[in-house]
Amino acid sequence: MTVSHSLQGTSFLITIDNPPVNVISAEVRRGLMAALDAAEAAGVARIVLTGAGRAFVAGADAREFDAAPVPPHLPEVLARVERLPAIAAINGAALGGGLEIALACRMRIAAPGATLGLPEVTLGVVPGAGGTQRLPRLIGIERAVGLIAEGRVVKADEALSLGIVDAVEADPLAAALAIPQDRLEATPSLRDRPVPVPAPEAVTAAQAMAAKRMVGQVAPPEAIALVEAAAELPLDAGLARERETFLRLRSGEQAAALRHVFFAERAATGRAPKGAEAREIDTAIVVGGGTMGAAIAYALAGIGIKVTLIEQDEAGAERARANVARLYADAVRRGRMTQAEADTRLAERLTFRAGYDDLPPADVAIEAAFESMEVKRAIFAALDKGLPATTILATNTSYLDVNAIFEGVSHPGRLIGLHFFAPAHVMKLLEIVRAETTSDATLATAFRLAARLRKIPVEAGVCDGFIGNRILTRYRQTTDLMLLEGAMPAQVDAALEGWGMAMGPYAVQDLSGLDIAYANRQREGLRDRPGIRYVPIADRLVEELKRLGRKTGAGWYDYPEGGSRQPSAVVEALVAGEATARRDWTPEEIAECAVLSMIEEGFHILDEGIARRPADIDLVLVHGYGFPRWRGGPMHHADRLGLPAALDRIRELAAQDPLSWRVPPLLDRLVSEGRTLASLN
Repeated sequence: MTVSHSLQGTSFLITIDNPPVNVISAEVRRGLMAALDAAEAAGVARIVLTGAGRAFVAGADAREFDAAPVPPHLPEVLARVERLPAIAAINGAALGGGLEIALACRMRIAAPGATLGLPEVTLGVVPGAGGTQRLPRLIGIERAVGLIAEGRVVKADEALSLGIVDAVEADPLAAALAIPQDRLEATPSLRDRPVPVPAPEAVTAAQAMAAKRMVGQVAPPEAIALVEAAAELPLDAGLARERETFLRLRSGEQAAALRHVFFAERAATGRAPKGAEAREIDTAIVVGGGTMGAAIAYALAGIGIKVTLIEQDEAGAERARANVARLYADAVRRGRMTQAEADTRLAERLTFRAGYDDLPPADVAIEAAFESMEVKRAIFAALDKGLPATTILATNTSYLDVNAIFEGVSHPGRLIGLHFFAPAHVMKLLEIVRAETTSDATLATAFRLAARLRKIPVEAGVCDGFIGNRILTRYRQTTDLMLLEGAMPAQVDAALEGWGMAMGPYAVQDLSGLDIAYANRQREGLRDRPGIRYVPIADRLVEELKRLGRKTGAGWYDYPEGGSRQPSAVVEALVAGEATARRDWTPEEIAECAVLSMIEEGFHILDEGIARRPADIDLVLVHGYGFPRWRGGPMHHADRLGLPAALDRIRELAAQDPLSWRVPPLLDRLVSEGRTLASLN
């Protein structure tokens, strides 16, 4: 039974019990209606609504969004709750429809660990059961509009300061039952409260925020308009407009894409091999204390793992300590921990040392050194010699052949790739690279570690660049070819950023450093590789002009006095001199061609077994490379385009440029079988 009820004196307790997080399904809505029938028949003095387990209600069941709405609808349920003397005892997460249930009650009492919010815009919709109309009546438009437009979730103490809840109590159910009856009866429902005062400045600020942080997304502006309308419309009119907007957006492409990513994320941590026992990681060694290694060590220490960070010499160890200390200082500055907490963690959880003599036993050792096969193989030879056979050995390589790195290392079942993304303590993606010899137990342990780090793990096979960097390489090659055909770097970046990418490819290269991509091209030998169209522009920027990006104040762009990027006349002259054609590219053509190259490479990666499912590719591109979440990732986007249309366009491009485009056999097969990529998930 998803909803239970019981009579406690003159109080009627309704408990929502739909594990694991009490989402609002059609069955829950029917159960609530039945419970309200029973409460009204009993003539009780008060109703207390709460959740079983650790959640109050964590929102609607998003799995129902792809089908027609099934009655009873949540607005109908809440219209009944609103007429009754109801109190919400918020024992845990009250999100989306969960908070809307609480807003329909006269009073709200939250547990200290509860979280509250209306995050619907993050799923491409707006609140659909009164959130945009009732919350402004409770806390005012000025406070409500930012919360709803950002989909921000707040903790109980902040909810109390905002006025969302009436109290924070260790036992919200007991507190709700103890509220004096005269106080409850004197508290009006939100329906009976005054219309909120307009707040045009807050609305304008929310619109500006959405335009800056949520480029291309349709739900935030719609949500802002609904909150603004709460000051103008009677409640029933506002609720009707909100519901119409919710249903319209729910059936849209953005909502479908965001749901796809949401469910892919939820499934990701459950992809570990079935039946394999994961070990718990308590101790770790990190080799390399540069930006990446320091951040990995900091992240591991953050979940209670004791870390030894190894550098080549004492000077390197001191630099590593300084790098980690800067991360703690930044956390203190941002209010994420106190100075005392930072000092304690740095002292108790991290050790810095030089060399490989007398290594302490460790559950895992992660190499985060320079991207050189020779360097990495030497490190693993030393780790193999100095650590127990039970230590998992992991490389953080971005491109190199994991099997070759580990060649000759003993006990090969313990070997694995853990490709963190910079900054490693912030980025949520972790590519888990399965070597030829990786055991299921090692793989399961890597997934367990990812879950503890709150990262999204994606398993990848061994190839140059794995999933993400292989697609990135292809994407950059495609945009570089546009430069040979008349486009300029700023034009390409503007088109792709306008399409929704977080940054264009040339702005990204300037941020990471042109020497990084240059070194990889030299390793691949692209200049002399047969069967490809080599574009010399990027190499000339490094070799002849010594432009390495932001760190030198000049890369694809100029950065005068360290400021924002500006198109460079020097670079544009170089590009124009190398161009072999003078095509007038439109933003739409640039975006289409660049994204199709990602899609094509994704099909090859799937066909080769490098990625196990299309959704994994989508997670990598969304979380690691700035692909717009609201487009769902390149493989989901291919399904939205229609695979027959994608196949026809790639065939056209392959006919025009057979050195750069190949029709993927998997795409051909799926089209001939009338199937979608989603069928492979």
